Amino acid sequence: MQILDVLCHPQIMTKGVGGALWSGGPVSDLGYSDNTDPMQAASSCSGGLVVSVVSHGHGPLVGALLQDLARYCKASVTRVVLTLNQADEPLPPHQLWPFELQLRRNQQPLGFGANHNRALCDAKEHCVCVLNPDVRLTSDPFGALVAAVLQPGVGCAYPVQVDGVGKEQDSERALPTPAALWRRRILRHGEARVDWVNAACLVLPRTVWQQVGGFDERYFMYCEDVDLSLRIRLAGWAIRRVPVVIVHGGERASHRRLRYLLWHVRSLLRLWLSPVYRQAKDLLPLDIHSSRRIGPP
Repeated sequence: MQILDVLCHPQIMTKGVGGALWSGGPVSDLGYSDNTDPMQAASSCSGGLVVSVVSHGHGPLVGALLQDLARYCKASVTRVVLTLNQADEPLPPHQLWPFELQLRRNQQPLGFGANHNRALCDAKEHCVCVLNPDVRLTSDPFGALVAAVLQPGVGCAYPVQVDGVGKEQDSERALPTPAALWRRRILRHGEARVDWVNAACLVLPRTVWQQVGGFDERYFMYCEDVDLSLRIRLAGWAIRRVPVVIVHGGERASHRRLRYLLWHVRSLLRLWLSPVYRQAKDLLPLDIHSSRRIGPP
């Protein structure tokens, strides 16, 4: 096992290209040198796709996801960065993976956006992917997702999400204005429009990821995907839905635990007070749901 120097100065407060804050924090980076296919490792610096996965004690789920990636995605994924956000999380099994596998273990837990920003800050691949640890794959979605973001004007692509029995999940949402949340949560109405998509599986060109500065780390948890979607669109890029399927049936912790609910409320307040939200509210088109394409303003 080899120590990899991919910290991107974690003790220094830096700023992403697009203005998103990357705050420092103590982390260590671990990488396998004896269980990575050398051809895949060599190709990861010149093109391809790097996938960032963050585990918050998701050991068995992460193991299953890595096996899915190895089984279905040999041709599309060149590197996987797995961040273990809890100090006592077990390492994945040693085996010959068909992609380069890099491990990062945090000494102290970091937020969703901070973890992905650090995992992708040294990316040399053409495209980057943010992927939840509780996703399962039944085929390779990444070839089509990468092809979509290589189209002119497309800054992000995402798949259709279904649960374990094949029911489509509500991963696409309207701008979370107070009125929209009232219609959704209290009146139980469906979304009338699509303004953003959740971050369970997002593929972006590396240049777009760098342009917008990754996630805004001021959102510790919740609304960072809303903010990212809006900033991509305000920068003039479309977000494209691609007809490939992933399985994602994860429960929302904010529905069950008070601490997560408070984080959710705090993030919403931060979003509503942000210039990104104000710009989006003024500029976004009125109805783009039917197109399945989240275009720029």
